[in-house]
Amino acid sequence: MEFRDLAVRHPVADDHPSVLRVLDRWWGGFEGSTGSVQRALLLPRLFFQHFADSSFIAERDGELVGFLVGFLSQSRHDESYVHFVGVSPEEQRGGLGRYLYGLFFDYSRGHGRSVVRAITSAANSGSYEFHTRMGFDVEPSPAEFEGRPVQPDYDGPGLDRVSFVRRI
Repeated sequence: MEFRDLAVRHPVADDHPSVLRVLDRWWGGFEGSTGSVQRALLLPRLFFQHFADSSFIAERDGELVGFLVGFLSQSRHDESYVHFVGVSPEEQRGGLGRYLYGLFFDYSRGHGRSVVRAITSAANSGSYEFHTRMGFDVEPSPAEFEGRPVQPDYDGPGLDRVSFVRRI
């Protein structure tokens, strides 16, 4: 898949407001105002300041069309972690998410990592389907939500998550 008309770069702190502005539209208001607050809280400016080398911004004609925020684990030296990824609705199903993950996999391998981890909310079926299509395995868990294995209270009370792992 080629993305010749796409400009991909590492984020800078000034990208933070632009990313926050698209979250509600890109997620289609998923989980209402609670989801909006959770998404914003998951992406504080510090990710654009301190994890820029391992993260990516994709733009077409100067407009944000995708991003991936990831980092190398400092505690697990063979692992890296995709913290948050987004692709504009107009670009979804066109390979951009896969492309951004590919860049992150290459970056991770280049830094001696062989495992990539990610999570998603229990209710985000689209993310679940994307990750499983990308070759991620769902980690075993003691509970299910709509047939998807979830880690109960993973991010705090009532914040169940699906946990993914992929060897690269």
